[in-house]
Amino acid sequence: MLPDEFLLLILSSPSGAGKTTLARKLLETFPDLRFSVSHTTRRPRANEVDGRDYHFVDRPAFERLVADHGFVEWAEVHGNLYGTCLHEIENAKAAGCTGMIFDIDYQGARQIRAKLPDVTGVFILPPSMAELERRLRGRASETEDVVKRRFEAARLEIEHYALFDYVLVNDDFESAFATLRGIVLAERARRTRKAYVAESLLRS
Repeated sequence: MLPDEFLLLILSSPSGAGKTTLARKLLETFPDLRFSVSHTTRRPRANEVDGRDYHFVDRPAFERLVADHGFVEWAEVHGNLYGTCLHEIENAKAAGCTGMIFDIDYQGARQIRAKLPDVTGVFILPPSMAELERRLRGRASETEDVVKRRFEAARLEIEHYALFDYVLVNDDFESAFATLRGIVLAERARRTRKAYVAESLLRS
C-alpha cells in the first residue's frame, strides 16, 4: 500500500449523537481499518476496557506526553484531557492497516487537519436536541450534572460542523451507517489516492 492510500477518518459529534456505535460498526465492516485509541484522564465507564476504548492515565502522565510532543492532537473536554498519540498512526501503517478512525471532538479535528491536511472529517448530528437529551439521560453511568454539562456543550460543538467534509444525521442507525459506509468507499476511490493506478497503466 502506498502512503497516499492510507485513510485518516475523523468521526466527531456532540456527546450522545452515536458516533462511537457507528465507529464500532464501521470497524466490523472494514476490518482493515484501525480505531485510534486515545489517551484520556477521565474515569472509565462500566463497560470500558483500558487499551481498547481508551488509554486511561492520570493528569500528570498526560501532561508529560504533551511536554514531550507525543500527541498529534489533544484537548480538554468537559474537564478531562483527551489526546491521540503519534505512534497510533505509525503502528497502524506498520501493521498493514489501510486507514485509521479517530473518535474526537472539533478541537482535536482542527489540530489533526492542521498537521495532516489529507484527513477526512465526518460530523454526526442527532435528529433533534430533544432526542439528544433523551439519549444522554439514557446513559446510566452519567450523573445529572454531567448530562446537563454535555447537553449545554452540544450547541457549541454543532456550531463547528463547517470544519468537516461530511455531515450526516443519525436519526436511523442503519440509514446513518449506510451513508458512513458510502463515505469510506468514496474516499478510497478518490483520485489522489488512486492516481498511481492510472499512472502505472499509462507507463505500461
